[in-house]
Amino acid sequence: MQSEFRQPSLQSTYLQLRAYWSDMTLEMQRLEEENNRIFINAYGLQDELKPEVPLKEITLTCNPHYRYGGDKTEAELETQLQSDTMTEFLSYAVACMFGRYSLDKPGLVLANQGDTLAEYLHQIPEPRFMPDEDNVIPLLDGEWFADDVTERFRTFLRVTFGEIHYEANLAFIEQSLGKDVRKYFLKDFYADHVKRYKKRPIYWLFSSPKGTFSALIYLHRYRPDTVSVVLRYLRDFRKKLAARLDYLQQVGISTSASQGEKTRALKEIETLKKQLLELDDYERDTLYPLATEQVALDLDDGVKVNYLKLGSALKKIIGLDAKED
Repeated sequence: MQSEFRQPSLQSTYLQLRAYWSDMTLEMQRLEEENNRIFINAYGLQDELKPEVPLKEITLTCNPHYRYGGDKTEAELETQLQSDTMTEFLSYAVACMFGRYSLDKPGLVLANQGDTLAEYLHQIPEPRFMPDEDNVIPLLDGEWFADDVTERFRTFLRVTFGEIHYEANLAFIEQSLGKDVRKYFLKDFYADHVKRYKKRPIYWLFSSPKGTFSALIYLHRYRPDTVSVVLRYLRDFRKKLAARLDYLQQVGISTSASQGEKTRALKEIETLKKQLLELDDYERDTLYPLATEQVALDLDDGVKVNYLKLGSALKKIIGLDAKED
């Protein structure tokens, strides 16, 4: 969010930043080639070495030729870089949601074990974007909670780039991602986060077996009662699904509903029944027992040890095994 690159819209900001990255890459290429010429001339190696350095050897992550390599065209490289930059923007937004970063202060804000919102407000008394209060952010397929990750991101986007260009900014992000923001958060965000942190994530995903319910927490703000907070969200979500089920059952027997409406209602009813059973099993067998344990974590033990302490309550990370290094 560097101010020197800020433009009225997110797209124009990205283009400004991309131009800077391109200039920086070309300048680095020029300097390396100049160094090569000096070396070649100093040792009389004109017949053995060439000063030219291909772009793919300019080792900057903002250089798509180096970052992605392969046989991709210029257009494909630019598309990939734009997409990855937007996923990084969403990742930064989540960091601000948890208070790890702030729009109002450079560097890390909450990054010590047990840090709280009070500590954040001590550092930043009047933040432009308020972090989540209870360190639990639902990640669901619909607008079930006001502090759902997608809703919070939409607020973040309005705060960072204003209301005037909000729709255009959201469209630019979704065009870059190739999908809508909610679908990205639901299907891709956690996998991207785990990959970015090399299977040592700092945001953890509580998830029922089939993913009907999921919620993110920030490891550094974890407390022994955090699982109980997740459990409250699960129960609230179950109530909302049950209410939806009751409504659809009424539609199914309503004399004023069309046959098409009844058919759609019956189909959704079957889905909801399965989801409610999944949530009941997840609460009974996994989340409630874990909440009663009030599990304490020690960040000095590392992510791998701590992640396994919460067991099947969390989204499984393939390869994260206590027997591994």
